[in-house]
Amino acid sequence: MSPDHVRAYAIGKLGWIRKQQARLSGQQRESPRLVVERESHALWGRRLLLHIEEVNTAPRVEVHPRNLIMFLRPGSTLEKRQRILAAWYRNELRKEATGLIDHWQQRLGVQMNKLFVQAMSRQWGSCNPSTRNIRLNTQLAQKPRSCLDYIVLHELAHLSVPTHGEEFVALLDSLQPDWEERRRLLNDLPLLDG
Repeated sequence: MSPDHVRAYAIGKLGWIRKQQARLSGQQRESPRLVVERESHALWGRRLLLHIEEVNTAPRVEVHPRNLIMFLRPGSTLEKRQRILAAWYRNELRKEATGLIDHWQQRLGVQMNKLFVQAMSRQWGSCNPSTRNIRLNTQLAQKPRSCLDYIVLHELAHLSVPTHGEEFVALLDSLQPDWEERRRLLNDLPLLDG
């Protein structure tokens, strides 16, 4: 497309863009995590208290009924603790998403190429129908599983219907009648800054 066509298209979408910007800026935010003793962290919509154990073994995170226990080498820096926790969240999300992806690919009759799990500041997920790649926001591991289920369905549905038009909405309605409630819940929950 020529730059003039792109500019005209963007101008035509300014109302929608401003509405989305206002929604995002108005969404409740949580402060960045310092990964310190007794700090609150979420996993699948549940709040857990972080406990840090200093040990001379490889770092790991364990989930207990009310706690996350992070095993770290003595003297681990904030950056190291944050990297370990971020990697653990990515792994948890990838494990959970894999089963959902298998389920929805069968139901939709589609096949994705690659899954990317990464920090995303402006969206919960994305799909590139031409490469058939799906991206999921690592923060989804902190939200209820029903929200991840909705996002996985939403992104995989784009492999059949690339736009958000009536056909796309009808497909979501037929497969997950409460998808709008799940989307509302997800968008009402706080985002993590930082």
